[in-house]
Amino acid sequence: MLENILYDLNIEQEKYLIIGCSGGPDSMALLHYLKHNTNNNIVCAHINHNVRKESQKEEEYLKKYCKNNNIIFESTKITKYTENNFENEARSKRYSFYKKIIDKYNAKYLFLAHHGDDLIETILMKISRGSNLEGYAGIKRISQKDNYYIIRPLLEYTKNDLINYNKKNNINYFIDKTNFDNKYTRNRIRNNILPYLKEETPNIHLSFLKYSKTLQEYNDYIKKEVNQIITKLYKNNILDLNLFKKLDPFIQKNILYQILNKYYQNKPNIIKEKNIKDIFNIINNKKPNLTINIPQNIICIKEYNKLYLKKYTNKKDYKIEFNNQITINNITIEEINDTKEDGNNICRLNKKDIKFPLYIRNRKNGDFIELKGLNHKKKIKDIFIDEKIPKSKRDEYPLLVDSNDNILWIPNIKKSKFNAKKDEIYDIILRYCEKEENNE
Repeated sequence: MLENILYDLNIEQEKYLIIGCSGGPDSMALLHYLKHNTNNNIVCAHINHNVRKESQKEEEYLKKYCKNNNIIFESTKITKYTENNFENEARSKRYSFYKKIIDKYNAKYLFLAHHGDDLIETILMKISRGSNLEGYAGIKRISQKDNYYIIRPLLEYTKNDLINYNKKNNINYFIDKTNFDNKYTRNRIRNNILPYLKEETPNIHLSFLKYSKTLQEYNDYIKKEVNQIITKLYKNNILDLNLFKKLDPFIQKNILYQILNKYYQNKPNIIKEKNIKDIFNIINNKKPNLTINIPQNIICIKEYNKLYLKKYTNKKDYKIEFNNQITINNITIEEINDTKEDGNNICRLNKKDIKFPLYIRNRKNGDFIELKGLNHKKKIKDIFIDEKIPKSKRDEYPLLVDSNDNILWIPNIKKSKFNAKKDEIYDIILRYCEKEENNE
């Protein structure tokens, strides 16, 4: 079976093959097989996770093994973990190291020793946690990541198959004792559930493999359909909800998963079914402005007929002296010499009516403006609601004030009583312009 995979990859053209090797039975079997069945230069990429006292001894053995078998040895040691989720952080550091080695040797393929038991465990974890079609399919035999391909050629084999291969070829390997620690979900499945499944059906991994391939075929087809649709309603990282709501719910869900996967750079185990449900809840809510928190300090924002993602930041008040031109949040306010325009994007002022210097600041609680042509005050908050200014922009929207803190102008929205008409006396002209915002 492995011969067919290697033939299909046409690996004889590659100078180097990178193998992720822990020193366990799975990766040692793969390392031995590739060394003795290919003519490529083999690079063993080893990560010392540094969580067991045996780790250093295992690294030294693997280094010696590679030297004796003419295998290039590359290693790294993780000295510090900072996240609460050890598994996710270890995985992130592992793939960061792999990428470094791939680039160093200008390699195309990274071989990993995931096997049939791993596939069963992954699928059961995805089912228990909730996922999308691609997640439920589990582990792919071939997947693309950045500028290289990850190859997992052992999915037809069980861990016991690989142990028997090692015995037959007198290959030493190490057993990671943390694999028996049931505080991890994968270990509980491996140690408690998998034995019962194998007792019922000895080759159950092949059934899971068929299931995985079937789901991947469906997922590939659905992705093609979604890609054709998504370009019409997702532009500049903004989802058009008017168009989105016309689609079939199944397509809607896959569009959300695709947007989120892109935002999270296809990192696994981040987006859960609950996150998708929460997003649907705000989409279908009648309120025009809503936000929810999703993983890694990201907020999902609904503003009328738009939906987008944004990194959460605490509100920061600002007050900046205005001097000829200023740009804040993609909005530019500049002083100009003359214009025939007279809309809300233009502000004409008489220096005698106001106190200098002028400032640009954001809204404060209780702010009001005395409107041009009317004899009453109106709260800035109410004006923003009437004008359907997105809630996420209201606290940051720039206001022009004088040194007495009189609000002179809500750029492009409302003029105050201090604004002069074209046929009145004025000696300052300000203009508003806005760049298209990219909600990355």
